[in-house]
Amino acid sequence: MAYTKRLDGRGFDELRPMVAKAGIIPNASGSGYFKVGKTEAYAAVYGPRELHPRFLQNPKKGIIRCHYNMMPFSGTGTRIRPGTKRRSQEISMVMELSLDPVVDLSEFPNSVVDVFVEFPQTDAGSRCAAISAACIALADAGIRMKDMVASVAMGQVDGAICADLTYNEEAFDAIVSDIPVAMIHGTKEITLLQMDGEISKEDLIKSLEAARGACDQVYDLQKQALNAKYSGAKANESTESKEEAK
Repeated sequence: MAYTKRLDGRGFDELRPMVAKAGIIPNASGSGYFKVGKTEAYAAVYGPRELHPRFLQNPKKGIIRCHYNMMPFSGTGTRIRPGTKRRSQEISMVMELSLDPVVDLSEFPNSVVDVFVEFPQTDAGSRCAAISAACIALADAGIRMKDMVASVAMGQVDGAICADLTYNEEAFDAIVSDIPVAMIHGTKEITLLQMDGEISKEDLIKSLEAARGACDQVYDLQKQALNAKYSGAKANESTESKEEAK
């Protein structure tokens, strides 16, 4: 049976409803929140701070270290076993590789910037939401960055190229491919490209071309979240200055 209509009624190039916020965790150096559909990611940044153990230090620049974690009750249908898991370690690593090209820690040798991402609930696309939330948090922390990284999961369900697959689409009874993509906004350089499933070379190229527009939508939301926080802060500072002048 051909996949002619998406299970949730969206268009094939349409993303699930998204929400993004900056500065939501007061005690962190910077923080971000990104929600797409039912998948929610909370990111908190701490540092730069001295890296221990010292043999991991880089005397030329600081490093970024990511920690991805799904809460026990966050899964779809089954309880997530707490503790370190191979999947969490793998996603933590790809997050670091996705964000490293835009993060400039040359002024902080021997240091580390830790990024913690927690999920209270998920419905596919968690690694993409983690990267998008982490990028907001890094910018909120004032970490020097060359650009923003936005991420979205493309895919193919029974021959139809789709943006932002849900768990039900990933489990659809047909040939399915899941393709997480992360891109630097300005250059469209791909910093993450993974795939699970089967897809032809031609359809993979089409999926990556569609990912550009999808990542642009995520970037616009990231930018709005940061603008909302800092434009509000400037407005408060202006009001306080006027009150002090009186």
